[in-house]
Amino acid sequence: MKNFTLFAFLIFSISNFAQIKGTVTDEKGNLLPFVSIFEDGTYRGTTSNEQGKYQLQVKEIGKNQIVFQYLGFKTQKISVSADSQTITLDVKMQEESFSLNEVVIDPKNNPANAIIKNAIANKKDNSDKTGRYTADFYSKGMFKVKDLPKKILGQKVDLGADMASNLDSTGTGILYLSETVSKITFEKPAKLKEKIIASKISGNNRGYSYNTAALSTYDFYDNALDFDVKMISPIADNAFSYYKYKLEGTFYDDNKQQIYKIKVIPKRDKEPVFEGYIYIVDDSFAIYAIDLDIKGYRMKNEFTEAMSLTQSYSYNKKNKIWSKNAQTLSFTAGIFGIKFSGNFNYVYSNYEFPSSFEKKTFGNEIVSFEPNANKKDDAFWNEIRPIPLTIEESNDYNKKDSLQTVRTSKKYTDSIDAKNNKFKVWDILMGYDYKNTFKKYSFNYQGLLNIASLSFNTVQGFNLDSGFSFKTENEEKGKTTSIGTTFNYGFSDERFRVTGQFTHKFNTINFATIVISGGTKVAQFNSAEPITKLVNSVSSLFFKDNYMKLYNLEYAQINYSQDVLNGVNLFAKVAYEQRKPLFNTTDYSFFKRDDLYSSNNPLAPDDFTTAPFEQHYLFKAGINARINFGNKYISRPDGRYNFKDDRYPTIILGFEKAFAGSEKKYEFERIGASVQYDLQLGNKGTLGTNFRAGKFFNAENIAFIDYRHFNGNQTHIGTSGRYLNVFNLMPYYANSTNDSYFEMHLEHNDTGFIMNKIPLLNLLKSTMNIGFHSLAIPDRKPYTEFTVGLDNLGFGKFKLFRVDYIHSYQGGTQQNGVVFGLKILNALD
Repeated sequence: MKNFTLFAFLIFSISNFAQIKGTVTDEKGNLLPFVSIFEDGTYRGTTSNEQGKYQLQVKEIGKNQIVFQYLGFKTQKISVSADSQTITLDVKMQEESFSLNEVVIDPKNNPANAIIKNAIANKKDNSDKTGRYTADFYSKGMFKVKDLPKKILGQKVDLGADMASNLDSTGTGILYLSETVSKITFEKPAKLKEKIIASKISGNNRGYSYNTAALSTYDFYDNALDFDVKMISPIADNAFSYYKYKLEGTFYDDNKQQIYKIKVIPKRDKEPVFEGYIYIVDDSFAIYAIDLDIKGYRMKNEFTEAMSLTQSYSYNKKNKIWSKNAQTLSFTAGIFGIKFSGNFNYVYSNYEFPSSFEKKTFGNEIVSFEPNANKKDDAFWNEIRPIPLTIEESNDYNKKDSLQTVRTSKKYTDSIDAKNNKFKVWDILMGYDYKNTFKKYSFNYQGLLNIASLSFNTVQGFNLDSGFSFKTENEEKGKTTSIGTTFNYGFSDERFRVTGQFTHKFNTINFATIVISGGTKVAQFNSAEPITKLVNSVSSLFFKDNYMKLYNLEYAQINYSQDVLNGVNLFAKVAYEQRKPLFNTTDYSFFKRDDLYSSNNPLAPDDFTTAPFEQHYLFKAGINARINFGNKYISRPDGRYNFKDDRYPTIILGFEKAFAGSEKKYEFERIGASVQYDLQLGNKGTLGTNFRAGKFFNAENIAFIDYRHFNGNQTHIGTSGRYLNVFNLMPYYANSTNDSYFEMHLEHNDTGFIMNKIPLLNLLKSTMNIGFHSLAIPDRKPYTEFTVGLDNLGFGKFKLFRVDYIHSYQGGTQQNGVVFGLKILNALD
């Protein structure tokens, strides 16, 4: 009833509004996009679209004063008086005449510096004036592609039939178009509550737009703005360390307030800085407008070529507040000759600035949706949409929406599936996929020659996977069920192993999921698998270093996980495991054939006859709790989406018990905890931390498999983006323990703060990593590492590498080495 009342009130409100619409051009008739248009003395406003068209809702047509504001042109205030509910008002804007006559130019003192210093000195007062508000919010986002080829690096580009049909013969067209209407409540620094009234995605009446206010807030009164890195505001406290300024002129707005146009010039090209113009109001030194550009490499995003951000502010004489009424974010990007572009428009209107909010105004839910928010019809959108659609946007909606009914029908999806599901003889070798789009299920067969699974180890030799999987899903209820089996064959040990797994996700609200699995497989002694199959294959075949140590595992296991509270996830498991030792069965390699591999015994690498443990079995049960303090979330009808609050750490608590073993000595208990936290240091980077501790009980004679193993690295190849869970030079099993342990990982990435300032090296556009790693266990000297290196290395747009120098120390033994980080390996393995 409450939702119906709100919807009815919204419709009633719309019906009692009148509409002013028209086209905005310059004196030569050129269309002016993104002109800020608002009713004087109110917070009702809009902007023109890319074709200069606009429409503005006003309470009633009478003696209205409509303000047209556009950077580089004179602000116009036009009186509108008519009896009709709809009036057409076309406007021609005149170019602004900038003047420096009233500014005293002192060759020794840059006048722009004095203005910026005043803006910095007054920014807290100006920020506080808009520090607490409610408002109506509208956004429209469009993502386009140009020159998309049919193949990239020999691989077919598959966008799906629906999306591919939106492109012309040159691979050009709109990929994504959406709109959002919402009501927002905001309090600085970061409290937000947003209620989505209407959401629309072109060609998808079940979808929900991601164009929310929560993801589009850019406040230049803050010292830094969060893009891929912390970008320095032109009026940050330390702005003069990053920018030079030039006063290019002044003009007066319609309120007779003098506005300064100041050019923002970066001091160093590779820093996280903007460039362009900032407009400052005299006396109050508030922001009047923003017109700034960002180069992709400055925010460490090489795929983005350039980004443009404009903001316009309007002045209310009653409360004397300059508030943001419009914002436009556009970008261009590219890769492999493909060009992408995006444009997002935001309109803020109907502000209210309360002196305070009730205590329970803000909670952990930051965004919610009205029922049927994605079901609003065209009449609703035509009435409430503040920015008219362009011809291109209108055509995209009409085309995709009309085709959606056809493309979601059983007849159409069956015809497409029939084409794609055709079985060919070579599919027996290469694999086969079957899909029923209408009934939401699919089948996959990996093929007998699943080359992507091919790997090598000294226990199995070359080995290959194949298998089957079946998946079905219910999008409306958030349910997903899958069942699959994997067949693995080792060509050297001539052993066939099979595993199977059943997975069911009950919903997308608390993400309750059960997994039942079992079978036979080879497993690493360290269940965290610190060495990947690909790295081990290369290390073994090319360098005769077989670091991966394996045993045979026959198991049956049940896992269950669920979000039990906001920010609290529980994971529980029960398993039966039978372990058997394995030995090397091959000495094959590409090179160094006269050298010997080490044995498969991690405790005695030169002993090829003694097993590292006796064959045995046991049952294991465990429970882990993952706690994200201050967790925020978006509630959508199709699920809940969590956002970790970076101000707080993540804590993981765990308990594990082994019982009912083949012998009593294999049974034990273990408790463990970890604390993970990223300390944000503004533009100076991020300090990542990971602390872990644990303790075994009744574990004096347990199998070596159940020891606490720490992630070492003897290959000198790093596969992860950050080294917060690895000791870079430590042998894989040198410090394994069945007692207590404490490990600490610290890594600071400067996000370019240091590297951007070093001549020549700043041309690399890299970042610097400095790390410290330490491990303490009983009866052994602590193991420590110090690291320093460069990240974000690569060629052109591909920054996939890092290089680190490591110095390690343990009990008088020192070691130095270099680790080459190949982050792409994590995805390929």
